[in-house]
Amino acid sequence: MIEDRPRMLAVEGLDAGYGGSQILWHVGLGVSSGQVVCLMGRNGVGKTTLLKTIMGLLPARGGRVALDGVDVTRWSPDRRARAGIGYVPQGREIFPHLTVEENLRVSLLGCGRARDLDEALALFPTLTRLLGRKGGVLSGGEQQMLAIGRALLTKPKLLMFDEPTEGIQPSIVVEIEEAIRRIRTELGLAVLLVEQYLDFAERLADAYVIMAKGAVVAGGPTAQLRLETVRHHLAV
Repeated sequence: MIEDRPRMLAVEGLDAGYGGSQILWHVGLGVSSGQVVCLMGRNGVGKTTLLKTIMGLLPARGGRVALDGVDVTRWSPDRRARAGIGYVPQGREIFPHLTVEENLRVSLLGCGRARDLDEALALFPTLTRLLGRKGGVLSGGEQQMLAIGRALLTKPKLLMFDEPTEGIQPSIVVEIEEAIRRIRTELGLAVLLVEQYLDFAERLADAYVIMAKGAVVAGGPTAQLRLETVRHHLAV
């Protein structure tokens, strides 16, 4: 069972913030290999801040982040990426003036583990015909495919997605959902997914974690996610 596997990601008592404001308060969660954990909560509760802290883009003020049993709390973002943390940020953040192929090759240069682009193109065949197109002229859905493919080429052990369906047309959402499912089942990666659409999360996630006011307030197997929990913590 997935629940019996060692955690690929372990976050314990994590505190973080910006300037004089503390955003995360003693946050704890775990993700095992081959498991999708959905991180949910209203806007502004600290979900993106948590992902940035796990990635090392924001320093932790307290607590611990461990990847595959190794404490990476004080590591730089590039060292974490080389160790196996992949990150698909909200807004995609692809390079608009580089072609699709050049965007993908940045990952090969940055981490040096993938040998070619095949894995990304196999996951998203649509990108094959777009290799010579500039990233900035792609649709939102195509940019999201590119961002996921780019992260996948770093050969991660853990892949984090920050609202991958935001602003994406329904047909592309289906492709992204299938891609995440394949990343979990075929590649066996640990996946931490920030997602606002409950139906999308329920179809993909093995477990859920809900945040409110910078802290974890609920969690468990997705099959046990109750309507009253959703209404209390997620309803606007």
